[in-house]
Amino acid sequence: MSDNNLNRFMGGSPGQVVLRLVFLSFVVGIILAALNLNPIDLVHMAIEFVERLWNMGFHALGRLGGYLVAGAVVVIPIWILLRLLAVGKNR
Repeated sequence: MSDNNLNRFMGGSPGQVVLRLVFLSFVVGIILAALNLNPIDLVHMAIEFVERLWNMGFHALGRLGGYLVAGAVVVIPIWILLRLLAVGKNR
C-alpha cells in the first residue's frame, strides 16, 4: 500500500491515529473504572443481552402461534361451513 492509501484506510496518518486511539482508550478505561466494569463483564453482558433477545423472540413466536391456533379454531370451521353452503348453491 502506498502512504496515501494507508492514510485513507486508517483515517489519518498512522502516528495521529495511534495517539487518538491511545487517548480514547485511556478515557474509556477511566469511565469503565468509574462504573466498576471490566471488559470481560461487558462481553458477558453483551452475550446475555443477545440470549435474552433470542429467547424473547422465540417466546413471541410461541405467543403468535397460540393466537394463530385460537383464531383457527374459530375461522376454519366457519370457512368449512361457508364452503359447504357454497357447494349447495352451485348445484
